[in-house]
Amino acid sequence: MRTFKSGKITFEYPDSWEVEKADILSNPDCIATLSKGEDNLVNGVMFPTATNLDDYKIFMEDAISDDGGVIMSSDFVRIAGKDAIKLHANMDMPEINFDIHTYVFIENRNIYIFEMRTLDISGESEREFKNMIETFKITE
Repeated sequence: MRTFKSGKITFEYPDSWEVEKADILSNPDCIATLSKGEDNLVNGVMFPTATNLDDYKIFMEDAISDDGGVIMSSDFVRIAGKDAIKLHANMDMPEINFDIHTYVFIENRNIYIFEMRTLDISGESEREFKNMIETFKITE
C-alpha cells in the first residue's frame, strides 16, 4: 500500500493504482485522482459546505436520477471512524455503461466526496476503493 496525502487528507491505496495529476483547471475542488487501467477512475473533491449528510444524500440521489442513472443502493454508513453516505449507481450512456461508487463525508463544514467510476464487474475494484476509504483521515 502507498500513502496519498494532499493538504489535510490522507489515505492508503494499492500499488496497482496510479496517482494522476488532479484536473484542477476544470474542477478546482479536486484533491485526488487515481486510476487503475482504463476501466477505473477515482476522483476526490473537497469544498466548504453548509449542508448536512441527510440533505446531501437527497441532492445526490436526485442528481444521479436526473442524469439517467439507476441507484442500486444509497445508505448512511460508518467508515473510517466517520459518518458517511455510501451510494452505488449504474449509468447507462449511449457510448458506455459504468458503475459509480461514492462515499461522502462532511466534517468541520467541509464536504469530502470520493467517487469511483468503474467498468469492473468482478467487484475487485470496488473492494479496493472501500479499502482506500477505510484509511481516509483528516488532520486539523
